[in-house]
Amino acid sequence: GALTIFRSAICVFMLGSILCGVSQSLPEFVAARFFQGIGGAMMVPVGRLVILRSVDKANLVKALSYLTIPAMFGPVLGPPLGGFITTYFHWRWIFFINIPISILGLYLATRFIANAKADSVAPLDWIGFVLSALGCSLVMMGLATTGRHLVSGDISLACVVFGSLSLAAYVWHARRTEHPLIDLKLLKIETLQAGVGGGSLFRLGIGAIPFLLPLMLQLGFGFSAFHSGLLTCASAAGAMFMKTIAAKFLKRYGFRRVMIVNGTCGVLSLAAMGLFTPATPYAVMLIVLLIGGCFRSLQFTSLNAISYADVDTNRLSQATSIASVAQQLSVGMGVVLGGFALQMSNQLQGHATLVSQDFWPAFLTVAVAASFSIPLLMRLPPDAGAELAGRNQAKAGSAGAT
Repeated sequence: GALTIFRSAICVFMLGSILCGVSQSLPEFVAARFFQGIGGAMMVPVGRLVILRSVDKANLVKALSYLTIPAMFGPVLGPPLGGFITTYFHWRWIFFINIPISILGLYLATRFIANAKADSVAPLDWIGFVLSALGCSLVMMGLATTGRHLVSGDISLACVVFGSLSLAAYVWHARRTEHPLIDLKLLKIETLQAGVGGGSLFRLGIGAIPFLLPLMLQLGFGFSAFHSGLLTCASAAGAMFMKTIAAKFLKRYGFRRVMIVNGTCGVLSLAAMGLFTPATPYAVMLIVLLIGGCFRSLQFTSLNAISYADVDTNRLSQATSIASVAQQLSVGMGVVLGGFALQMSNQLQGHATLVSQDFWPAFLTVAVAASFSIPLLMRLPPDAGAELAGRNQAKAGSAGAT
């Protein structure tokens, strides 16, 4: 049932946090973080699936808007909060603070989530599970360690090669098994294809912001961790504001038009961050980050909703799995891309340490990556997601009035 899995995920996450807080060595800490990540990865798709099954399509945009607020706030508020806890308390409390939060989550889940169960459950695709898990993990590990001298270049290359082969094997396996772990045939649905594909490319660029922006403000401009954290909170404020009016934008202009125009503005706001210099007025940076937060928030809301516009109720679980995997991979690869671009910029310009001039090529690189999402979104029909946006009701109402 949904409640059982969700509570189990919270318990795994809480136990992982405790193990992180009491770890005494780097291997122990890495293992604990791995365990903690399992719980976190379980919570996201289950929580989204509960929303999708509980809310009718006319109210789905508003529901998903509220659901994505933590995803917008976490990367922004996490660094300054972590810096504050580390500075004034102890780094272990970064993990111990998850204990009361998890207990509160268990209470709220028990009170508000029904333990809904499917009428029939297909057997778990163990072969698909092993192939997809190995493939995603190895590719991410290989990309994340490339050029960082954490492991040898041969090991990084081997991870990427074997991970890619594993993912290719999964695609071959999924096409030939009756009940695959992730049904790739769902990607034939045009709106899901646009939401997952376009969303992955957009997140590939946006995912680098929590990595690049604090580094630029602290190492490039000399801001304190707390000072830079307060500045980056502006994007969270913009995101919160946009959540309140996102549904109105989509109802008036439609998904396709909003995602194309707003996505372009989001890419430009990302590139604009690369124009910051130590001499840039604080107010200008604040405004750019605030407006950029609005663009990103509206785009995430639109992409999350359009993915499920044409998915049948009995296939929502599979669609949620596809969207969640794509989201996690794209955000992680965004950090990898941003780090790689920053390192290349630093080396090509011959700087011994990171300086402010190293960051603009990195921001430009991730902005270009995010821009590739726009052509995918342009392939959508003009009336895509009309039921979700409430445009069908609006047209029916105007027709009745005439």
